[in-house]
Amino acid sequence: MEELALARLQFGITTTYHFLFVPLTMGLSVLIAIMETIYVRTGNEIYREMAKFWGKLFLLNFTLGVVTGLVLEFQFGMNWSEYARFMGDIFGVPLALEALTAFFFESVFLGLWVFGWERLSAKLHAAAIWIVALATNLSALWIMIANAFMQAPVGFVVRGGRAEMTDFGALITNPYMLNQYPHAVFAGLVTAGIFVMAISAYHLLRSQRLDFFRPSFKIGVICALAASLLVAGTGHRQGQVVAGAQPMKLAAMEALWETADPAPFTLVASIDQEKRENLFAISIPRGLSLLAYNSLTGEVKGLKDLQAQYAAQYGAGNYLPHVAGVFWSFRIMTGAGAWLIVISALSAYLYRRDKLAQNPLVLKAVLWTLPVPYIANLSGWFVTEMGRQPWIVFGLQRVDQAVSPVVSRASLWTSLLGFTLLYGILTLVGGYLLVKQARTGPGAGIVPNKHLPGVTLWS
Repeated sequence: MEELALARLQFGITTTYHFLFVPLTMGLSVLIAIMETIYVRTGNEIYREMAKFWGKLFLLNFTLGVVTGLVLEFQFGMNWSEYARFMGDIFGVPLALEALTAFFFESVFLGLWVFGWERLSAKLHAAAIWIVALATNLSALWIMIANAFMQAPVGFVVRGGRAEMTDFGALITNPYMLNQYPHAVFAGLVTAGIFVMAISAYHLLRSQRLDFFRPSFKIGVICALAASLLVAGTGHRQGQVVAGAQPMKLAAMEALWETADPAPFTLVASIDQEKRENLFAISIPRGLSLLAYNSLTGEVKGLKDLQAQYAAQYGAGNYLPHVAGVFWSFRIMTGAGAWLIVISALSAYLYRRDKLAQNPLVLKAVLWTLPVPYIANLSGWFVTEMGRQPWIVFGLQRVDQAVSPVVSRASLWTSLLGFTLLYGILTLVGGYLLVKQARTGPGAGIVPNKHLPGVTLWS
């Protein structure tokens, strides 16, 4: 394998490991803050116990996310030094602000929350987890701002072979980011909602601590249903943003080789990238025009015309992404998202009618749905990044121009195998601890809460 392929593979593997933990961290922090706020407002000890139990799972997930994410920034300097040289003036700003305005707050106040149960007042303690939740999602915002520039560059000028920022306001109000970020936040909330629902379903099937897991399930299902609908809405809007900013990505998502007006939405297809055609396809007439323009008419450029356009604009070369990979990743994402809406709506309906316990098949379906939001998150990320190929910064720098010229194949193989093995071990250990804690459930026993006189709380 060439150095470029090894560098891409290494970054893809490490990012995938890291992204397994990010959405849950974003969403579960918010749910825990809501649980503790309910406790502070009502004095109901169950919600304090809920915040502590789900907080333990959050801490395990958060730790794994931090550990797996640290190495990514070093890879920019080691494996992608030409990217760092070209983009450092712009990409470094949101990364630095992420550390200064988000990660430090997140870490400090998480420590206060963990060790402050008996040291802080109930309101101050709840405020600490809210700061953690806001900082966690602010951290994601800065990363999204950096990524949005790679998808649709704004507020810059190229001088001396480097991209230099000219408008910070344009960077942080990038239209690509303004919809992509809410989509990611809602995806995190869906992940957290399903996570809480699935673990609660496991215990409800065994009739364990119904006083604890029924209200936990309620919070989870409300979050999952509302957020899954919002994910669908922001996803539809993001498709329209992509149609304007990256028409090649949209055409790859639909394996649309020929320009069409109106354009069909393809359900399934057998794609031959070498011949640049679909061997067969099942499509919905006018569907893609409707999705792209909210109209039954509207031209969507095909891959062949876009390839010719890019070759004329940027120089000779192959500007087609891996069409089959983008096409099927998009369908996996949308299929998973549709299932999350269905199972959340059905669960909410049964819970509302107090018939959840009489439908163990639904509870089992909820339990086995736990991997689905992770599949949706990863496949959505694959669409975002694979659909931009061969660009690392759209229209400015190709991936082959960004790789470090002096990193040897041997060092790439060594670090690739080392990181993959290490991350694999961390994922297995972390997964084991998460499953063990989830199966164990909350502890028993009642202790007084000195900050709410007269109220007893489960510990």
